[in-house]
Amino acid sequence: MLEQLKTLSYGDEPGLRFALKLDGQGGCSELTMAQLCDWKPQDGIVWFHFERDHPATAEWVAKKGGLDPLVAEALLAEDSRPRVEPVGDGLLIILRGLCAAPPEEEENPSEDIDLVPLHAWVDERRLVTLRDSGHYITALRDIRLALENGIGPKQTGELLALVADKLVRDLEPVLDEMDEEADELDEMIFQDDAGEVRQRLKLLRRRSVQLRRYLAPQRDALNRIEHDDADWLTERDKLRFREVIDKLMRFIEYLDSIRDRTAILHDDLSTVISERIARNSNRLSALAALLLPPSLVAGLFGMNVGGVPGVHETWAFVVIVGFVAITSAATLLVLRRMHWL
Repeated sequence: MLEQLKTLSYGDEPGLRFALKLDGQGGCSELTMAQLCDWKPQDGIVWFHFERDHPATAEWVAKKGGLDPLVAEALLAEDSRPRVEPVGDGLLIILRGLCAAPPEEEENPSEDIDLVPLHAWVDERRLVTLRDSGHYITALRDIRLALENGIGPKQTGELLALVADKLVRDLEPVLDEMDEEADELDEMIFQDDAGEVRQRLKLLRRRSVQLRRYLAPQRDALNRIEHDDADWLTERDKLRFREVIDKLMRFIEYLDSIRDRTAILHDDLSTVISERIARNSNRLSALAALLLPPSLVAGLFGMNVGGVPGVHETWAFVVIVGFVAITSAATLLVLRRMHWL
């Protein structure tokens, strides 16, 4: 199957990533920008994908797309929080998808994880999607591959459900990687550098919080789509949305679990650091106790005043050294019985 997939081209026209006309049999044909401007609902079901921040996109959405002015303004806005708003017989949708490397850079993908806002307008005859330039969403690429090879969605509702499904699907490897990193940090706490563990733990916790901040409203948005009364949403489409919502809820619970694990790991790390500090403090205290008798004797006999005993006796030094040795040994014995050493 992979050998039969076609090579895709992106962005041949300014602002337009691709424009597809669905044939209702799982396949599609490509449209140009000129054909895009002449499209009418009776011409068939279409999927237009634009760069949101390109001037050509703004011109088409605002003037040539036949969209409601409020819808056009929302599609071009910076707002990226997931939400769904019914407008007439269509839906204004903002979701988030995993950013991937562009096709020409797939051999050296970025290690950063980024959730890209996807703005969309969907009705019975068309799906219009927009994302910022410089970002690539694997979910859309996979659906276009399927369409160009005759195994894609046939109707608008099916296409929208597939987009939502693949947006959520692409999050699973990220969550698995985060869980593996939590396991690795759990093992590193008791054997590696605490500074490195603390830094990685902080990044992991921040990433889990950031992902959950977008996935929770995305779940609510998909739930609104499932319960919408649009005629072009079939029961099969709604069933698929329910499955996507269930999967998304599991991912959110997964993120909560990772966040709780990072809190526990942080407590464990703090405990390990406290134990190390206490152990080092005990060692320093024991060393100070061992050095106390010699320091006291040296201080007494080192005073530059008259009356210091043994100043003129040759045996005095030997006696003092013996006394220091005996007192140090006695101090060491006491510290061992007190379990300080």
